[in-house]
Amino acid sequence: MAVGVFDSGLGGLTVLRALEKRLPDVPFVYFADSAHAPYGVRTADDIYNLTCAAVERLWEEGCDLVILACNTASAAALRRMQESWLPKDKRVLGVFVPLIEALTEREWGDNSPPREVAVKHVALFATPATVSSRAFQRELAFRAIGVDVEAQACGGVVDAIEDGDMILAEALVRSHVDALKRKMPDPQAAILGCTHYPLMEETFQDALGEGVEVYSQANLVAESMAFYLDRHPEMRGSGTEAKFLTTGDPRKVSGRSIPFMKRDLQFEKA
Repeated sequence: MAVGVFDSGLGGLTVLRALEKRLPDVPFVYFADSAHAPYGVRTADDIYNLTCAAVERLWEEGCDLVILACNTASAAALRRMQESWLPKDKRVLGVFVPLIEALTEREWGDNSPPREVAVKHVALFATPATVSSRAFQRELAFRAIGVDVEAQACGGVVDAIEDGDMILAEALVRSHVDALKRKMPDPQAAILGCTHYPLMEETFQDALGEGVEVYSQANLVAESMAFYLDRHPEMRGSGTEAKFLTTGDPRKVSGRSIPFMKRDLQFEKA
């Protein structure tokens, strides 16, 4: 009954932590492609090929359902995977839709036509690859009309978080928020479009101001996943053991995981 969780690095652990809390009976296999991180500066083809390889490795662990807990992979690879690569007995889901459903005040899985919503001005903070894909805007357009989205590519933030340099990460976040506010002075809502960014949520909120509602993904994805598994219990895979896999140095990756999961993890070589 295992479910796979994939990220280019450690940011997806913020999603995994919420998933474990919401679905304590489900074993999760986490895959960090640390040897090739960060994905945010790679080409779309490169991201697609690396993501497919990671998903196939999770299938080997008995995970018929895989969550791309990586906004860059969700933006640059997911649609292509679903349309032309995915076998009929497997599922790969991204992290954009639960967040957009929350932003547009929709119930889980509501695919009715787009409509006007209360939020009209949205700031999106994401990696360069996610911003250039325009995947968030595309998914939002399926559900809402009349929403202005201003995207800010937050170069360097993921690298600083992965390196454990939170002072640099905070300085970069404030710089990126300043750049966004020069283009959109008064956003009503802000989307943290990278699973690393929840570690900097307080900094984003402080830099944006109290009047801006900040949407982070982890709990939204966990609720959506619980709803999905209720509707599709057949997608619980054959795997029975929770694992942490990485393409990088397992000892090094394990040592950097505590801020994300609040406990020691033992990664294995993928």
